[in-house]
Amino acid sequence: MASDELCWMPAAEMAAAIRRKKLSPVEVMRAVLARIERVNPRLNAIVTLTADQAMKDARAAERALMKKGATLGALHGLPFSTKDLVVTKGIRTTFGTRLYADNVPTEDAPMVERLKRAGAIQLGKTNTPAFGWIGATHNLVFGITRNPWNLDRTPGGSSGGASAAVAAGLGPLAIGTDGGGSIRIPASCAGIFGHKPSFGRIPVYPPSAAWSLSHIGPMTRTVTDAALMMNACAGPDERDQFSLPGDGTDYVKALKGPLTGLRVAWSANLGFAKVVDPEVLAGCEKAAKRFRDFGCRLETVNPGWPTPKDCWEAIFCGGIGTRMAPYMAERRADIDPGLAEIIDETLTWGPTKYVQAWFDRLAWNDHVRRFFEKYDLLLTPTIATRPFKVGVDNPTEIAGKPVERYDWIPFTFPFNMTGNPGASVPCGFTSDGLPIGLQIVGRRFADALVLRASAAFETAQPWAHAKPPID
Repeated sequence: MASDELCWMPAAEMAAAIRRKKLSPVEVMRAVLARIERVNPRLNAIVTLTADQAMKDARAAERALMKKGATLGALHGLPFSTKDLVVTKGIRTTFGTRLYADNVPTEDAPMVERLKRAGAIQLGKTNTPAFGWIGATHNLVFGITRNPWNLDRTPGGSSGGASAAVAAGLGPLAIGTDGGGSIRIPASCAGIFGHKPSFGRIPVYPPSAAWSLSHIGPMTRTVTDAALMMNACAGPDERDQFSLPGDGTDYVKALKGPLTGLRVAWSANLGFAKVVDPEVLAGCEKAAKRFRDFGCRLETVNPGWPTPKDCWEAIFCGGIGTRMAPYMAERRADIDPGLAEIIDETLTWGPTKYVQAWFDRLAWNDHVRRFFEKYDLLLTPTIATRPFKVGVDNPTEIAGKPVERYDWIPFTFPFNMTGNPGASVPCGFTSDGLPIGLQIVGRRFADALVLRASAAFETAQPWAHAKPPID
């Protein structure tokens, strides 16, 4: 197999070939590192590459493979990358800000730890905006990350380095985090699969500034690869007091089975989205109709929910603002200008605003809880716009209509407040060749169903064969 072909092989196939000794972990790592060397300078997706350690680990994985009777993890020899918001032992973790430019953690986050335990090999860190504050990816430490489908467009964020890397063949597995859509937004923008697990399904540690909204999960080119990561990483950890008990689910096996009879709702606006790009909306609506082919009872709905934007923004921005406020007096120049403005704004809020937002959040959750008493799945566009220009914090208009900050992500942040599992599946392209994502949301704890629905859609409308025009 040609070196570059290895970079596009699904992780599940790669793992099987390694276990059968048809493929060498060293061969895989050499191919991926060679592609990173060639492609990454144009993308700036991977910002801290641990190539020497990765090759050392790949050689160790190969030696283990050749030992008779060796016990191998399910991800033995597979390369993975980690978002730079996630701590990694002995590897610089900047959180996308100059404030932590020289930070080297002394322990791995639980998801990193578990991937390694399953035999996966760390490649390095992927780019992110400071503390994940926006749905694009640029910062004052590493600069701009670009979309492999169009280098003038953002790969989304805040896990944009991860989405760009996976989409461009720079490793099959990536860790992303999601406090308002930061797995699903970049998955949509870069044409890959991203799953935000139920809150607590994969432990988060250390807690983020917006800890109560924060999820961590897989970003991959195929649903099966994400399920493999879920198998390795789901389950409780004492470091995260909100982590869920393990329930023994085999997420790979759960991908199989019919969807017949499921009650599925398609919503174009959830009752509060101000505007959606017509091409994005048309592509997602067409994709949603495929669920009838799966035997689902599909309904078009407008739940008429009030917008929870103010509530989410108070919790999300308030958390980041509080965490960064001590740096403002002496290190403002090291903070992204747009983020500094948000910090200034949050510091003017009254002392009860954050508490009131929590009460509003609990009340708003009832809308979603009651909705999922009737429906098994909810389908929406992942985001309201196509990928926008690099270097921009948020788009200022959609389809010629002016929009405010966060108006372009009305479908993602609500489900960070409720903790429901949600995935973004690639469902087509705009006329200018930019990816479109369909969001699939399930009731709380129904990760297996969301993944099974995603797999059914992938079977009906495959996407992993599509490669961006970068080489």
